Amino acid sequence: MHEYSLIQSLLDVVDAEARSRGATAVHHLRVQVGELSGVETELLASAYELFREHTSCAGADLEIVPVPARWGCPDCGAEIVRGDVLRCAACARPAQLETGDEILLERIEMEVA
Repeated sequence: MHEYSLIQSLLDVVDAEARSRGATAVHHLRVQVGELSGVETELLASAYELFREHTSCAGADLEIVPVPARWGCPDCGAEIVRGDVLRCAACARPAQLETGDEILLERIEMEVA
């Protein structure tokens, strides 16, 4: 379960940010998780509940924002419709994944004294 190591890294990053800003509390985290990232969002949420105790995130809720996979043409920018052949109909270039494989800490809401 790499979700545990992801959460541990997330908590390390948030703790470092909170310390560097003199935060007295962290209230909310928002994380974007792409559908092709290989992360099970339920396991991620469960790991967060397990590991956040005794960290700056002990009282913070975790919002997980799912990001759908989206492909496009790297040359002409045409969007490749989900379920179509992953090749641009206009210029025949192979499609490029534009979103859907990310794991991104988007937002930290903290209280600073």
